[in-house]
Amino acid sequence: MKPIAVCFVCLGNICRSPTAEGVMRYQLAAARLSDRVIVDSAGTGNWHIGEAPDERAQYAARGRGYDLSQLRGRQIGAADFERFDLLIAMDDANVAALNRICPPAHRDKIRLLMEFAPQADAREVADPYFGGANGFETVLDQCEAACSGLVAALRVQLQAG
Repeated sequence: MKPIAVCFVCLGNICRSPTAEGVMRYQLAAARLSDRVIVDSAGTGNWHIGEAPDERAQYAARGRGYDLSQLRGRQIGAADFERFDLLIAMDDANVAALNRICPPAHRDKIRLLMEFAPQADAREVADPYFGGANGFETVLDQCEAACSGLVAALRVQLQAG
């Protein structure tokens, strides 16, 4: 069976989406699904192509056992809409940006991350870039909850075959 491919998307691909990628990789390994799900991240903007995740994001992630140091920023491209089964945006602005460039046949692949954490009190993952360290902890809390829900949903999909 072909692996399911998931791409997390935020604005610059240095805070929220690499955090989600790191959390998801960790949770997939714990669930023994790493070989069945491909995970990546990208940004809708081009400001941080080739850069490592924000130091504050890396610091917060390290504190919870996630290593983001090998990830590098990249911009979402046309081929990503073919390559990925799910393009999971951090907020409504990223959903809108994806919809502007997405071929109509692939728009059903675009989802909000927090849809996978229905018990959460937030609809979007807030951008921590211009705030303090606490914002990066909140992003981790949200990513952990939503990725847990996403892993559960993917497990069901994989079992259905």
